Amino acid sequence: MAYAACVLSRPLYNALKPLFVSGTGKLCRGFSTLHHFSNMRPLTSSCLSKASPPTVVLALALARRSFSSKEEPIASPADLQFESPLKIVEYPDPLLREANKRINTFDDNLKKLVDEMFDIMYKTDGIGLSAPQVGLNIQLMVFNPAGERGVGEELVLINPRVYKYSKKIVPFNEGCLSFPGIYADVERPAAIKVDAQDITGAKFSISLKGLPARIFQHEFDHLQVPLLRDGITLQDVDYLWHTF
Repeated sequence: MAYAACVLSRPLYNALKPLFVSGTGKLCRGFSTLHHFSNMRPLTSSCLSKASPPTVVLALALARRSFSSKEEPIASPADLQFESPLKIVEYPDPLLREANKRINTFDDNLKKLVDEMFDIMYKTDGIGLSAPQVGLNIQLMVFNPAGERGVGEELVLINPRVYKYSKKIVPFNEGCLSFPGIYADVERPAAIKVDAQDITGAKFSISLKGLPARIFQHEFDHLQVPLLRDGITLQDVDYLWHTF
């Protein structure tokens, strides 16, 4: 992908400026400052891996809105087919930029997919993973803040929608398995309220705060394809990818 004469968009510049400007006001290739929740390790999701060096580069846009189901197509049985074992899709794979379809088929195949998503998430030291990151453009995410099988709580959210964000905004260092080697401080709401469906199709609502809220919002970014919103262009991403 060409990136010559690329100019950073204003939202991306504002997100990255604190990370690249030194105390003298000059641009630098310094390290980002880690921001920790109480007793938590550096954060990356599915992204969100359990331990990564705190180098900086890219901050994904904050997903501030949800979309009505009327605007989205429904996944067909073919959209839910996959090959084992699953593999992590990395940038610049176009699957990371495709629209993700709503799920209305809740069967054994979906349960197997969820199981395999948890498998690869744990194997890659992740604490969260979205379906497009394994090559399936559907509205599905899994996560476990503990990042270890048999420890903590495994959460599965299908067709999630955020209906409330807290006013409090907090920064934290994030990275992504689909953008290996790229990390940055990202500001997000500290708490959210979400509507979703579980593995059986049953609807439920959940309130998340702290680390679980952070993980959800990171994975929700993937489902909402934020790289095509909020003024952040693919040229911006490609420029950063090849520069750092």
